[in-house]
Amino acid sequence: MDTFEKNLQDEQIRINDVLHKLKNDLMGLQKQTSTVKTDIIEIRKSFWEDVTVNFDDAVEAGETATSIKQQAEFLAEREHRHKNLDQDEKNLKRLIEAPYFARIDFVEEGEREVESIYLGIASYLDPSTDEFLIYDWRAPISSLYYDYSLGSAEFTAPGGVVSGELKLKRQFIIKNGSIKSMFDTGITIGDELLQEVLGDQSNTQMKSIVATIQQEQNKVIRNEKGKLLFVQGAAGSGKTSAALQRMAYLLYKHRETLQAEEILLFSPNFMFNSYIRNVLPELGEENMQQTTFQQYLQHSLRNQYEVEDPFTLMEYMLTAKDEQLYPVRKMSSVYKSSYDFMKVIDQYLNYLSEEGLLFHNITFRGNIIFRSDEISSYFYSLSGALSLSNRVKLVSEWLLSQLKKMEKSEREKSWVEEEIQFLSKEEYQIFYEKLTKQRNFTEDTFDDYEREEKMLRKYVVKRHFHSIRKEIKSHLFLNIKEIYRQLFKLPYHLTVGKNESLSEEEWKDVCSFTISQINQDRLPYEDATPYLYVKEKITGFQVNTSVKYVFIDEAQDYSAFQFAFIKQLFPNARYTVLGDTNQAIYSHHSKSGIEALMNLFQGESIEKIILNRSYRSTKPIIEFTREILNNKNEIDPFNRQGPKPVMIEKTELSEVVSSIENKVRTLQNYQTIAIICKTAEESQKAYQDLKQHMNVQLIDKKSNEFQKGIIIIPAYLAKGIEFDAVILFNASKEQYYEEDVRNLFYTACTRAMHELFIYSAGQVTPFVENISDHLYSKEE
Repeated sequence: MDTFEKNLQDEQIRINDVLHKLKNDLMGLQKQTSTVKTDIIEIRKSFWEDVTVNFDDAVEAGETATSIKQQAEFLAEREHRHKNLDQDEKNLKRLIEAPYFARIDFVEEGEREVESIYLGIASYLDPSTDEFLIYDWRAPISSLYYDYSLGSAEFTAPGGVVSGELKLKRQFIIKNGSIKSMFDTGITIGDELLQEVLGDQSNTQMKSIVATIQQEQNKVIRNEKGKLLFVQGAAGSGKTSAALQRMAYLLYKHRETLQAEEILLFSPNFMFNSYIRNVLPELGEENMQQTTFQQYLQHSLRNQYEVEDPFTLMEYMLTAKDEQLYPVRKMSSVYKSSYDFMKVIDQYLNYLSEEGLLFHNITFRGNIIFRSDEISSYFYSLSGALSLSNRVKLVSEWLLSQLKKMEKSEREKSWVEEEIQFLSKEEYQIFYEKLTKQRNFTEDTFDDYEREEKMLRKYVVKRHFHSIRKEIKSHLFLNIKEIYRQLFKLPYHLTVGKNESLSEEEWKDVCSFTISQINQDRLPYEDATPYLYVKEKITGFQVNTSVKYVFIDEAQDYSAFQFAFIKQLFPNARYTVLGDTNQAIYSHHSKSGIEALMNLFQGESIEKIILNRSYRSTKPIIEFTREILNNKNEIDPFNRQGPKPVMIEKTELSEVVSSIENKVRTLQNYQTIAIICKTAEESQKAYQDLKQHMNVQLIDKKSNEFQKGIIIIPAYLAKGIEFDAVILFNASKEQYYEEDVRNLFYTACTRAMHELFIYSAGQVTPFVENISDHLYSKEE
């Protein structure tokens, strides 16, 4: 038996031993979990039987409250215990599936004994010896595996830096309790393991990458230096995966002080949320808060407008270039996405501090009870040294105090008496019960007719004034819609003229377009954040101080204005921002978004990590796709071989459809095949042509997830997702000609893991004209 066979045999014996202990522990844990669950059910059933309820006097009431509290605390303790046991049970089950994926041998400086450390997705302590049989991949000592080759190495432990020598790095693929692959390596993660993992087929859910984390990805995961961590990563470099492992790492390291709900991820679309939802649970952690920026906007604007989403805007920009309004719309979108426009709004807010703030009348029963000019007079009578939001708060308090006075006088009016006569039996009963609970108002005194009527009048008026009180507290007396529209009616010299970002004629065109949209109760996407910014600055910014970490994925698609707004929303948070400027597909946005982000954190610590190596696609696909870009040398392909991309040029679109039908039949071994179109409009047409001949799924902006099989999807919705094989539906010169869609074309091509096919009806896009012939093949 050679050395490798002997090592393999020894490692299998260890796995068998570890699995035996894991399964025994799982059986014991399941019994405990079952017992605690039974306890919880019994406590809930007998909760009130075990509580002494007596409200005869203050002492008895106090004892009753104490009894209820004790029983509730006991129940809460059992529920907490059950939650922990359930989590431990899930971790054990995951470990039984694959106990660990690596071993490192490390000898500490000054010591002789070599310690063998096995890494898995969770720690496991031998119950008989109190020794770690498995170390969590996030433990400090585990960083040796990711960061060092054989030789001198060190890691930072809670007590300080520990130095020593790394003697061995061994990697495993374990399935069903058996070692399927084992290799020793001197580099960070052996190519053999990566080849095997990356060669697998795609899935509809993102996988955990803890077994294959690369050194540069590990820097992203464990970095805690900066207030802002910006990761510029090439397509397929694993930046999103690294970000999710980073969340798991933070939750592990700060488990005493950090909860999953204190982490917020802004993701690009609904489908992406579905795609990544299993990563953290697979690592034994609860999912973070997750939303899209569009969801946040719609929630905050509360259906006041029909708010355009970024995909509708994208579709317009890609399909409406011949329309008369297109140049103005593009100019509007670029300008309102800029930091310059935020400065214009800040100047406008200073103007409103002195004049021009607009209010609604407040009415009751068809009559005006507070006139808008009366509210305005009170607002501008307050000290100008106070902020807009503080003055609005004082106006709100004044209105509520005035309303309280009105409420008293309103009780004597005839409409109140009429309303009392028409109270339903149910309303009267509810009112009666409320009165009898009040001190000094028992059944004996309820016969007092005058007092009854007085209380009923108070009840009726209060009920009617409730909605007005709510409106005042919600600042609905402010005419935000007209305040925002007024910005586009002011003279040029008071607004843009101070910055000269647009000419006067250009600004007039933008104003005209914006006002026409607002008049139709539509809010263009580029106006949604500025509109909300104006509202928040006037009414008081609703900051969220409980979120400790904000993650922003596909950051290249955020504008300078949006970044500045988000930073104000979460002032206490640390930021992890992930992007790829080569995939900046929203050409209508200001190009300065990432630049502006860096400027926002000037004076604070900023960390920047660049991930140039791409792992998603085969080497031939990466070598081809990087040639599409103008900065071709920035992307380093991982050495995984596969077929070259294929270019297929047809004369007519009908020939393209027919050829794709035949091509798909040859790709049936793959689990996910994406037919990527330029737009949703083109996707719909392709779907209608292809659905008659194959089982195909159409993905649009409303899709929450996709199943395995063949999908048709617009390029801008495919971002962040990968597929076994990608077919570009029509990459013709007519479709992909202008420079501002080069990145969209690149993004579509880089979704392919194993095979890429580029079809065109007519001459192919000029983006591939200068690519060397040896990097692709052609089919008729």
